[in-house]
Order: sequence, then structure tokens, then C-alpha cells
Amino acid sequence: MSSPLGEQPTEDDRRRSLQRTNIAVQRAMVWCGMGLIVLTFSGFLIARLLPVPPGANLTADEITEFYSTHPTTTRLGLLLATIGLGLLGPLVAVITTQLQRIPGVPTVLANLQQIGGIGVLIVVTLPLIVLNVAAFRTDRDPQSIQALNDLGWLLLITPIILFVLQEIPIAVAILLDRSAQPVFPRWVGYLNLWVPLTFVPAFLPYFFKSGPFSWQGILVFYLGLLSFGVWVIAMMWALLRALRQQAEES
Repeated sequence: MSSPLGEQPTEDDRRRSLQRTNIAVQRAMVWCGMGLIVLTFSGFLIARLLPVPPGANLTADEITEFYSTHPTTTRLGLLLATIGLGLLGPLVAVITTQLQRIPGVPTVLANLQQIGGIGVLIVVTLPLIVLNVAAFRTDRDPQSIQALNDLGWLLLITPIILFVLQEIPIAVAILLDRSAQPVFPRWVGYLNLWVPLTFVPAFLPYFFKSGPFSWQGILVFYLGLLSFGVWVIAMMWALLRALRQQAEES
């Protein structure tokens, strides 16, 4: 569009306009993190996965009773949580974009973070669909419902290596940033080293049906859920800060 005096926008004007649009889109995608937290935790509450999830120590009949008691709200809650966790995708995309702004850091770190993030996105949404399948036909044989429940929970809890592949590259890239105005504060790098450590107990639910190392245990389900929530909030803050910095530089 021409100016009131009939002047055409310059190349610099177009570049600045594109930059503003780019930052605005990224900022909107970062705020998807709030939808992730609200929908996921609300869905878990509605589906009765919180405050106490159905444990690995329950019998087939007890698992069937869990899904049969409130089947509609269980399916609704799992659906909301699936949508919420799907909103991790925009966050992963912005993290990749901002990591690429760090000067002198190998691009492969941003690429590996993106691969890990896509993997995490799959393994946190697919298991909830499996659990919804368990709730879909509660007139099935209890052993079948229990098998679907086992598959869903073990698939949701145990693929921790994907979180490691996402978060360790973030940490390394941030800690390699030696610029005067780093894209991310260094504490965000250390956070991305700490969070995977809190997920380590989640390798153990294959061997425990009760206690702190079972999928419903305090060192697996509750610690993992808390760490994931802290990570999402911290990365949202760090990304919004990085976008403010990018806007000032441009």
C-alpha cells in the first residue's frame, strides 16, 4: 500500500513489516503453552487421572470399573488433555526458531531439539487416544480393557529418552551462547539439564506395579507432571523474553 503522499514502501519498510509479523506469530504460538497447561490439567481432572490415577496394581475388573463408572466424562477429559498436549507443537517450533538465533551454535542442536520435540508430541498424545479406546467400549472383556490401559500408561510414562533428546540440545545451545546479549538466560540452560534428571525414574514402571517407581508413583507420575509443567512455564517466559529482545534488535 502506498503512503498518503503516494510514496511506495521501501525494502527496509517491507523487511521491518515482515519482522514484526514474524515476531507476532511466534508470540501467539508461545501463548499456546497456556492452553497446553489449562486443557491438559483440566482434562486429567475431568477424566479422574488426577488426583490419583488408576494404578498398575489394580485388577482387570477394577480397571474396567474405573472406565465404566463415568465413561462420558472420562472420554471428554482424555479428549481435552489430548488437545492440550497437542499444543506442545507450536512451542517446539518457536524453541527451534529461537535456538537458531544463537550466534556460533551448531544448527544441528536446534534440529535435534525439533526431532525430540516432535517425538514427545507423539508419545504424549497417542497414549491418551489409547486410553480413550479403553473407555470407548466398557463392555469388552476386562482383560482387553486392562491391556489397553497398560499400553496407554506405559507409552505415556516411559519414553523419557525423547525428552532427553529435546532438552539436552536446548541446554547445550544456551550454555554455548557467549554473546553480550544472550538469547536465553543461562539458568534456562541449567533447567533443561535438571528436568531430564527428574524424568529418570520413569524408566522403571516396567518393573514395578506399586510404590514410588510404578506409573502412578510419586517419583514417576507426580514428579514428572510437576517437572513438565515447570518446564513449559519457564520456556514460555524465556521465549517471550527472547522475542522482546528480537523486537528491540530489529
